[in-house]
Amino acid sequence: MYKLGRGNRDKVQQFMTITGASEKVALQALKASDWHLEGAFDFFYSQPQVSVVNTRHLEDIFNRYKEPDADMIMVEGISQFCNDLQVDPQDIVMLVISWHMKAATMCEFTRQEFIGGLQSIGVDSIEKFRGKLPSLRAELKDDNKFRDIYNFAFTWAREKGQKSLSLETSIGMWQLLFAERNWPLLDHWCQFLQVRHNKAISRDTWSQLLEFVKTTDPQLSNYDDEGAWPYLIDEFVEYLTENGLVQRKR
Repeated sequence: MYKLGRGNRDKVQQFMTITGASEKVALQALKASDWHLEGAFDFFYSQPQVSVVNTRHLEDIFNRYKEPDADMIMVEGISQFCNDLQVDPQDIVMLVISWHMKAATMCEFTRQEFIGGLQSIGVDSIEKFRGKLPSLRAELKDDNKFRDIYNFAFTWAREKGQKSLSLETSIGMWQLLFAERNWPLLDHWCQFLQVRHNKAISRDTWSQLLEFVKTTDPQLSNYDDEGAWPYLIDEFVEYLTENGLVQRKR
C-alpha cells in the first residue's frame, strides 16, 4: 500500500476490517468503485464471495455448537450460538443468517448448511460474525433480497412433511417480516385470518401477499377487483371495506 495516498490507505484498512477481505480484494473493490467506500461494499457483496475464511476454524465453530450425539446443530446449540452473537433468537437477523445457510428447517443446521453459510457470509470467527450483523440486517432493505428471504421463510418455517404453513407460524413470520416494511394493514390482516380463515396458509397465498403489500395502496385505491389475487386476499379486501377499516377511493 506504499503507493497509495493516506486517505486511500485508510479506506483499504477500513474495507478490510469490515469485510474481512484480503488487501488484494479490498484494492480490487475500491478501484472498481473509484475509491468510494459504499460503492466498494456494494461491489464486494454483489460478487460471488471470495473465500476469506479458514475452513479449519469453520469446523471448530460447528463442533462447538453441534449436538453431542448427532452431526447437527439443534435448539440448544442455536441458543448458545445466538448468545455468543449477542442476538435474540427471535431477531429477524437469524432468518437472514438461516437464508445464507440455505437451512431446510427452522432450529436446525446441518454441518453442510452451517459451514456453507459461514463461507457465504465470509466469516471464520464469532467476532467477525458479530461484526457482519449490521450488513446482514441491511440486506432486508434490498427489495430483491427481501423477496428471496420472504419466500425462503415459508419453506424454512413449516413443519416437516407439510405443504402449508400453520396459521400461528404464518402470523408470527409476517409480523417479523412486515415490521421491516411498516405495512399499515398488518394487524388487520392477522386479525382477519384469525376471525375468518383459521386455517393453514398455502404457498400461493404467502407469495401473493408480498405482491399485494408492494403494489396495493393501503387505502386500496388501486386494488383491482378483477385481478388474479388468491381468494383470501379478495376476502380480506371485502373484510376491510365491510368493517369500515379503510375508505376505498376509486
